[in-house]
Amino acid sequence: MTQQTPFDAGSEFDRQVRNLIERDHPAATGPDAAQYAALLAPLRDVVTSTATHTPYDPEAGRVPFLLVVTRQVAPIEQTMPRTTLHGKDKPGFVDRSFEPGALERFVATPSTALPDQRAYLVLGVERGEEFCGAVPRDAMDVIADRGRTLLTIEEGIALITHFPQILVKNKCFSLGGSRSGDRRVPAIWISQNAPKLGWCWEGNPHTWLGMASAGSRRTTA
Repeated sequence: MTQQTPFDAGSEFDRQVRNLIERDHPAATGPDAAQYAALLAPLRDVVTSTATHTPYDPEAGRVPFLLVVTRQVAPIEQTMPRTTLHGKDKPGFVDRSFEPGALERFVATPSTALPDQRAYLVLGVERGEEFCGAVPRDAMDVIADRGRTLLTIEEGIALITHFPQILVKNKCFSLGGSRSGDRRVPAIWISQNAPKLGWCWEGNPHTWLGMASAGSRRTTA
């Protein structure tokens, strides 16, 4: 159901900061809550001054912006267990199909143009269920032709951290912005009644797995 109340970017930014703190992200990153909030605070002016045409409609898989903290600040192995399905409390997990050291090799692709920052914003986010059933590498080409950018692993985790209602049965998503130099494409889907970070082959389509993307990334620079 589309949200009918007006969208306030500043209030939504504040909610996402509180959400990270309440999910105990400071414990994963070292600084206390005040220091953590101070790290993120400069990004607030960006969201309040940047126009985006993406509606606030998490249930339909679209949100105007996403606050992302990089793995240099909060490691994936610690942020994924801080995710849950909407209305559930079972923690998310990293699938065992990632062999030891594999996550470190899944890094942002050159075309992703990831900001060299500890925290940044992703604007115009779409879950990408239109690509459910499509061959992942074909979906990635279509998204590139549209001038959009593929979400990374950290961005996908941030998406379900801030909007757990966006991860639902048959509308899960791949994260083509992070690759390891082989044919694997990371993805987040539902397994054992919890979010799971796994991967699928770039040539294998899945009816329940789309391709998440965004319009751009922004920092305070």
